[in-house]
Amino acid sequence: MEKRMCLTCGEPVVGRSDKRFCHDACRNAYNNRRNSLPNSFVRKINDTLKRNRQVLGKILGKEKMQKVSREKLLSKGFDFDFFTNQFSNAKGQVYFFVYEYGYLALDEELVLVVRQQKFEKV
Repeated sequence: MEKRMCLTCGEPVVGRSDKRFCHDACRNAYNNRRNSLPNSFVRKINDTLKRNRQVLGKILGKEKMQKVSREKLLSKGFDFDFFTNQFSNAKGQVYFFVYEYGYLALDEELVLVVRQQKFEKV
């Protein structure tokens, strides 16, 4: 009978015939290594979007809209390059949204933060 070896460390595997790892630590290390590279790009984008959403949510609070300086958003870690969608109104103004929170650049220094109406609870 052929001896099975752990896919992570190469130690002999004892137990069930379909067992591929000698310990849980080796299984975890194998899966973490396998999943980390392809997902790291997506994970970084999702982390940035989550941080942006959190910053906009804290700025807005319970208000429907709030004016804030661009500098304040940047100081809280907001990244203007990452957003989930954009909306142009009839006036041609472009709102950038991070999920249900959006912002509109009023000028070089001031930003209007808004909450998208269709996401509000009824």
